[in-house]
Amino acid sequence: MTSSRPVAGGPPRVHHPLFARFYARFSVSAETRGGIGALRAELLAGLAGRVVEVGAGNGLNFTHYPVGVTEVVAVEPEDRLRELAGKAARRAAVPVTVVPGTAGALPAPDGSFDAAVVSLVLCTVRDVPAALAELRRVLRPGGELRFFEHGAAGTPGLARVQRGLDRTVWPLLFGGCHTSRDPLAEIREAGFALGPYRSFDVPEGGPRLPSSPCVLGTARR
Repeated sequence: MTSSRPVAGGPPRVHHPLFARFYARFSVSAETRGGIGALRAELLAGLAGRVVEVGAGNGLNFTHYPVGVTEVVAVEPEDRLRELAGKAARRAAVPVTVVPGTAGALPAPDGSFDAAVVSLVLCTVRDVPAALAELRRVLRPGGELRFFEHGAAGTPGLARVQRGLDRTVWPLLFGGCHTSRDPLAEIREAGFALGPYRSFDVPEGGPRLPSSPCVLGTARR
């Protein structure tokens, strides 16, 4: 069951109770068995200053933020995942504040962050251009976007499977996730200047799943 509705005096409420429980269990095991923890460390290496993280989930990025980060504002709309992120924030080596909000309406002033982080979240947002426009708005000029996302396959066979799943069961089963989006094109079209990035499969060397094709890199406002 999934719902999204306004809460009086606050942002829309996003509620994926079954997916949140599944994700909270699966994501923890994937940190080591799937190598995701090492990818999170690569994603966040060298960051400094104020950072906004959108779609923080259960807070698995938090332990990987380097000490040069002065504050992380972690935005998570889903109730259960935000509760878990709050617990993870207390174990982080840098200050982390977990807040409700959605990618399309970030609770922050213009130009208030040095960097922004999205990891495995652009697949789920309802309006990707609006979310990326919000990230550009809250970043200072020259601010950096760090991204780790899965997306469209480069092979015709898997790409057809992805499109078929996205039209049917995949978003319903996985909290609104879509497998056939193109995060690099979306980031470029939003006005960011792409920096270094690399493409790979997760798990590397393992079975190729609809969510396997990934990209990790940087862009600038």
